[in-house]
Amino acid sequence: MPYDAQAELKRVKEYYNSDRLQKRFSALVTGESGSGKTFLASTCRFPVHIDSFDPGGTKGLRKWIERGDVIADTQWEAEDPYAPSKFGEWMRTIDIRMEVGYFDLFGTYILDSATTWGDAVMNYQLASVDKAGDAPKWNRDYTPQKTKMINYIKKLMNLPCDFILTGHLRAIEEVLGQTKEGSDIKRVKYRFLTTGQATITIPLQFDEIYVLIGDETSSGLVRKMLINAQGTYIARSRLKGDGVLNDTETPDIRKLLKKIGMTWEDLPKLKME
Repeated sequence: MPYDAQAELKRVKEYYNSDRLQKRFSALVTGESGSGKTFLASTCRFPVHIDSFDPGGTKGLRKWIERGDVIADTQWEAEDPYAPSKFGEWMRTIDIRMEVGYFDLFGTYILDSATTWGDAVMNYQLASVDKAGDAPKWNRDYTPQKTKMINYIKKLMNLPCDFILTGHLRAIEEVLGQTKEGSDIKRVKYRFLTTGQATITIPLQFDEIYVLIGDETSSGLVRKMLINAQGTYIARSRLKGDGVLNDTETPDIRKLLKKIGMTWEDLPKLKME
């Protein structure tokens, strides 16, 4: 049968129109401790499921948890590095949830956070080579850790709901020169905190990279979300389009989704039996 260009064109267009990855929101949200990363869940499409690896990280969401708008799975927070089990259990749980359609019930899935989740991945790796509790070695441990993290992030990209990964920042101090008095002239930059080359490969998986920061004002701390920034912080948006989003936005995911014309409404409330 001769190649049919029109049929191929139709197939490509139909695939794009039916590809849920093109309609689903994914973001890496970074910030320093206390910047409001976890609290951002209260502005996401409900219901929200959080897999929390940060001890006590969901305490600020109690009101939404009690209402049933947020489901916080905190079983991952308590890890014994000498007998690690959390990442292995989490992998099995994610696989089961995806098989049974669990995430169809949710508007948003949040993995909190890349730092402590990455620690659990490393604990799993060390246990696999009978070195639980030891210091990791670069070639033996860091590459397998990075690979597992990337592979599961790619798997989570196939979820039917929005997907947010939170992350911490690390300060990088650069010496630009010296003053006449001999003091160093320094510049501080903040970058995503994770293992080695994963600082590059993990952000590449996400449509959006946002940074939460706080400004001290006369009326108190005002939080804002950087959508587009290069320099002190790194933020970018594939959805920013031709000026639809500002370089800085209010930390409110629903409002942001509505602004860019993506699905922003909540799903039905969960039925608790």
